[in-house]
This record gives sequence, structure tokens and C-alpha cells, in this order.
Amino acid sequence: MAVDSKLHIALFPWLAFGHMIPYLELAKLLAQKNHKISFISTPRNIDRLPKLPPNLSPLITFVKVPLPRIDHLPEEAQATTDLPLNKVRYLKKAYDCLKQPLKTFLENSDVDWLFYDFSAFWLPEIAKSVGISHGFFSIVLGATLGMATKPASFNDDRSKPEDFTVPPKWVSFPTKVAFKLFEIIRIKSVPRDASDVSDLFRYAEVVKGCDVIVVRSCMDFEPEWLNLMQEIHGKPCIPAGMLPTTEYDAGEETEEWVPIKQWLDKQEKASVVYVAFGSEAKPSQDELNEIALGLELSGLPFFWVLRTRKGSTDTEVIELPDGFEERTKERGVVCTSWAPQLKILAHDSVGGFLTHSGWSSVVEASQYARPLILLTFLFDQGINARLLEEKKMGYPIPRNEFDGSFTGESVAESLKLVILKDEGKIYRDKAKEMRNLFGDREKQEMYINNFLDFLKTKQAS
Repeated sequence: MAVDSKLHIALFPWLAFGHMIPYLELAKLLAQKNHKISFISTPRNIDRLPKLPPNLSPLITFVKVPLPRIDHLPEEAQATTDLPLNKVRYLKKAYDCLKQPLKTFLENSDVDWLFYDFSAFWLPEIAKSVGISHGFFSIVLGATLGMATKPASFNDDRSKPEDFTVPPKWVSFPTKVAFKLFEIIRIKSVPRDASDVSDLFRYAEVVKGCDVIVVRSCMDFEPEWLNLMQEIHGKPCIPAGMLPTTEYDAGEETEEWVPIKQWLDKQEKASVVYVAFGSEAKPSQDELNEIALGLELSGLPFFWVLRTRKGSTDTEVIELPDGFEERTKERGVVCTSWAPQLKILAHDSVGGFLTHSGWSSVVEASQYARPLILLTFLFDQGINARLLEEKKMGYPIPRNEFDGSFTGESVAESLKLVILKDEGKIYRDKAKEMRNLFGDREKQEMYINNFLDFLKTKQAS
């Protein structure tokens, strides 16, 4: 194949919107270079994705693969956002049943490159058997991969939660990036897959089986972690850039946006706390009570996107404390439906973002220079938070080391520190500085060009 030839690239993300959206951003950037994209997911997930710009629609084909029926998995549940945490294991079992449909698709396609997520541990072998170049596209940072995946020459003897509160022995540079004790205890309390396959095993298998590791990150942000991945696994590790989220309808006065914008327009510049915990994280009732108390005590205006349940089978519905909305109605909004996060973060009245540290949310906030107040819940969020702390991009709400509990008073003080106080100026200044990295479209273009140069050169050889 000539180096300047156009490629057909297939993308197969895990069934979570925090994964599908970055995969879609990658698809759009590749399609802008006139490469053909096959984006593979289930019908309901594809129908819920943001609409494509008209100029890219001819180049991106959505391949709908029906999700098999599995006991204990509701029929409408095709993404993690449709399920309480204890039922996501059934979604993974159904996802693993897509092995044959994926093989059939690849056998009957002209795909040049296939990129898959951490979950598809069975896909590297299939891609190899049908002669398709393939790679692991990680939406989590190199730091998370460095913590989770060991070199072949090392034994991973970490068994106790305490073992994960320090960097693993294969990390060759000084860092404090590791889990807090309560974070790893929570991760270990999540029920194992119904197919009895752990996430660590999935990560290990895709890293071992892929031709190339591609990471949603950049050398300006975590060079030591990206270099470590290349060194310990002996294969190319290529940053794809931060993939800042784009919205085709960013300038449109949509039905949802008009009242939100009207409220934000009335607030003082850089005064509003935006509160949202993504599509995965849901606070417990006790945590919700303390967050509400903190917002009340802070005296700051706030816009809170609150998910009270995850899917129709979630029996642990959380509720705001009695009288909270009445007491705060003059300065706060609680939104229990979908909200246009990117538009909200772009508004000048937002002075800080109380976030779970999910990487998509961090990227969206950082491209608009919003300082972060960090409250982690699960998965890679702890590692993200440590990196953000290390770089003074975010301030963590103080918590009990063992159970992760926190007080409304500590929430209020953390919010005021980051948004108002002199001590928080370092976070506000760092947010402005990092905007140049997270929101730089030219830098993103450079990373995509480098990525494509690698794919085309590898394909031609």
C-alpha cells in the first residue's frame, strides 16, 4: 500500500459512553483526513450517539451489532449508564458474546486497521487470524495503564488493597500516583464479571495481543508514563492527543440549552460551581447528603446535574435532603435530566467544576480553563485525581482514608478555596495554563497526523 493511500479503520469501543464518545471523536478526526471509518457498537448505543457533521457522514459508517440476550440483563440495557454497578457484569458477558459477529464482520470487510477497547480481550487473536493490523486504543491515561499492566518479566504479586496505594515496582521514576486505600477497596468490592474475567485480565490480554498501544493522552502531559508503556511492553505506544469533545450543534439554541443559558447569564463571571459526575458514577445517599450540605454551606451559586438512578433496575434511588431545593432556589439549579455539559463548561459564569475525575470530563473542563474540585468514586478516577493533584490542576476534597467518607463542611471549604480564596489561585492559574494544552486544535492535529503516519507506514511495510 502506498503511504499516501486512504485507510479503512474499524473502531470497537466498550459499551460505556465514557468510552464511545472518545472513540467517536477519534473517528471524526480520522474522517476529516478522508479515511473511511467503521464504528461498531450495538443498535441502541449508536442511536444515542451525537449526530455527525454532514461533511463527515459519508465517511463514517455505523455498524450495528445486536447484543445477545443474557439472563439478568434488561432488554434495553446496552450501555453501563443503563445499569446499576452490580449488573454491569452481565453486560460484559453479553459483550463477550459478540466474538462471532465481530469475526464475521472482519472476514467480510476490507478493514486495514482495527482498534479495540480494554474489554475485548478475545479480539486480538481474531484480528490476527484474519490478517488485519490491530491495536488497543485506550481512553484511560498512560498512568492508569502503567499501574494496571505489568511487564512480562515481572510477577505481579499485589494481592492486598494496600499494595495498590504505592506505585508498582516496574515504575522506574519517582511519583506519588497511586490509589487511595478507599478507592482500591471500592474497586475490589465490585462484583466480578459473570464470565469470571477480571478487568485487569482484560487489560493484560489486549496489551499483550495488540500490534500497537494508542493512548488518549499526549507527551506534553505524561511523557514518563507513555515512555514506560513502550519500554515495559516492547511495542509502540502512540499518543493520539487529548481528543477534546466537539459538538456539531455547539452554536444552536436547543430546547434544553435556552433556560440553562438564561440562568447562567444572570450569574457573575467565574462564580458558579458546576457539579456533575458523568454517566458512570452515582453517589451513595450519605455522599449525596454531604454534597448537598456542602453546596448549601458554601454560599456559592451552583448548577448540579444529578443522576438519581442508573437504569430501570436500579433499586437504590437517591434523593435530595428535605427542603434543599427550596432553601437554595435563589442561587442553585438541580437538573435531573440530560444537560449539555460542554456548553455549560464553556460559559463564562462557571468558576469551578466539582467532578468525579473521569477523563472525558477533565478534558472538557480543561479546554475551557475550569479549575477542578475532585471527588472520585470508581475505576481510573483515583489515578486521574492523583495526576491532577500532582500538576496542581485540581484540589481533592479531604476524605477518610479507609472508607472515603467526607463532610459537607469539607465540600464547602474546598469549593470556596478553589473558586474564591487566594490559596486557590494556583489552581485557577494552572487551569488557564493547561487550556493551551487541552484546547489546542493545532496540537491535536499534529498528534492525529503522527498517528496516521504510523498506521500508513506500518501498512505499507
